[in-house]
Amino acid sequence: MPALSVASPATKSAGRTKAKANAAAASAGTQRAALPQAEITEIFRRFSEALPEPKGELDYVNAYTLLVAVVLSAQATDVGVNKATKALFAIADTPAKMIDLGEEALIGHIKTIGLFRTKAKNVIALSRRLVEEHGGEVPRSREILETLPGVGRKTANVVLNIAFGLPTIAVDTHLFRVANRTGLAPGKTPLAVELGLEKVVPAAYARHAHHWLILHGRYVCKAIKPACPTCLIRDICLFEDKTTA
Repeated sequence: MPALSVASPATKSAGRTKAKANAAAASAGTQRAALPQAEITEIFRRFSEALPEPKGELDYVNAYTLLVAVVLSAQATDVGVNKATKALFAIADTPAKMIDLGEEALIGHIKTIGLFRTKAKNVIALSRRLVEEHGGEVPRSREILETLPGVGRKTANVVLNIAFGLPTIAVDTHLFRVANRTGLAPGKTPLAVELGLEKVVPAAYARHAHHWLILHGRYVCKAIKPACPTCLIRDICLFEDKTTA
């Protein structure tokens, strides 16, 4: 594990003392623990060194199919969505083609995914909106994306980040857990965590921050038994109940 390289011993000690004080306050229910900025920068430096170009795990062929895939992924696994969309996107990779396919045929493709009837209705509805109001193109605007059926802030942020390269942060269950456990950006709601991360993630790492944190939560900082012994940021993380095996 590489040593911290962005803070002097004195700065690190002062920051850690403050973080421990915050942690004590957090346990008393008054304030959540938060890492000092130097250690936050070091976390992302390590993530970047280990995985310079992180990728999302949903399969897609363009901005539209990415949007559909993310809508379908709500309360479903990426693996399950990819299995369902492989054949779907081969025949319906634009809003117009999806409308022509129709809701019932779409259901046939995605019936293995949870909430498939509601999702099919939303996909057809958002496809119509894209054709009628946006020339069949996916808008490069979170505000507009959030007006589409089945699209919330998290979905919009994923699309903006992956399809358009914007430094947005989509807070899912994994990222929410990592941000709170580590002390990166403690918050009681996904929005609070998102806004907190926007304030502390260094600009150089903003583009990929959401992917690093999601993947870390999915494969290392897991909900039931986090893999703390092999964690890249174990020495920085403020999580008190670290596993030993």
